[in-house]
Amino acid sequence: MVIADDEPPLLIDEWQLVPEVWNTVRDLVDQELVPGRFILTGSAPVKETHSGAARMTNVRVRPLTLPERGICSPTVSMRTILAGQSPKLTGRSSLTLADYVDEIISGGFPGMRHLVGRAHTAQMNGYLERIVDHDLAETGFTVRRPAAVRAWMAAYAAATGSTASWEKIRNAATAGYDAKPAKETTAAYVELLTALRIIDPIEAWIPSSNHFSRLGSAPKHYLADPALAARLLKRTKDHLLKGDEGPVRIPGDGTLLGGLFESLAALSVRTFAQAAGAEVFHLREHGGAHEVDFIVENQTGVLGIEVKLAGAVDDKDVRHLAWLRERIGNRLVDSMIITTGPQAYRRPDGVAVVPLALLGA
Repeated sequence: MVIADDEPPLLIDEWQLVPEVWNTVRDLVDQELVPGRFILTGSAPVKETHSGAARMTNVRVRPLTLPERGICSPTVSMRTILAGQSPKLTGRSSLTLADYVDEIISGGFPGMRHLVGRAHTAQMNGYLERIVDHDLAETGFTVRRPAAVRAWMAAYAAATGSTASWEKIRNAATAGYDAKPAKETTAAYVELLTALRIIDPIEAWIPSSNHFSRLGSAPKHYLADPALAARLLKRTKDHLLKGDEGPVRIPGDGTLLGGLFESLAALSVRTFAQAAGAEVFHLREHGGAHEVDFIVENQTGVLGIEVKLAGAVDDKDVRHLAWLRERIGNRLVDSMIITTGPQAYRRPDGVAVVPLALLGA
């Protein structure tokens, strides 16, 4: 393999198909430490490789955020808010609820953005079928019943934005059937689909302080893109706008559209937080008395974010953020509610109200 003399930066896509690439790049980096010389991209894990410690850095690449799709111009900077500057918020968005649903359905995969209608549906179906029929096999997992895997993925999609137990998801995947897949089998689905970057859960926040005593530890469920969830559940724009959630249900609070909009928000929040050197978690007390959709944490402190599928915000919508401030005080650098509304502004209590289309890095 002759790559040493290629003009940098050199992008090697799907490097895992030729695993020797990893060690070759490692050796070349040892010979000449030039940052950004090689970019290795891949969609499947390879276990039998050197860790790359002190030579390579892992960067999670997610589907396109709304600004990256070219449909909006953000006016609210995640980096500035995380710096604790409490900036004045301005900007107006023209996106409506129907526009956000369009983006949920279309997704942020660059290669599919130009497709509409049946062509887009066929491409999404093909992508999901490849995950089950090809990608899982590449990891060494034997898929004996592809339909069972697809049913489990659809049930997981129905749990989007929730902390539903794995047992509830397993039951939803096999509703009407006496025989259920073994827990060990579904645990393998979780592990492998997470490694393949298809499942993208947000872990629970476990703060180092003792201000909380009843926090849950279950992850919040998301797929890599809400478009995958919509397609797994065979939901169209009309279905979502009419509240038709389909036959796969997970008992819990909220609507499917609410969960999918939260997933769209999670895509942006995680991408912008990563660019700012921050991590994203969620917070939920046992029993659900208090919960905060996203906890964005860096060395400065914590940004609490709630997501609301509506354009208007009232006092009831900020109660969990007020509770969070009571618990952690000055550690909370700012509070935000992400909405589908038109205007970015600050409430009299200081909470930032930001349309998703106006949030940027």
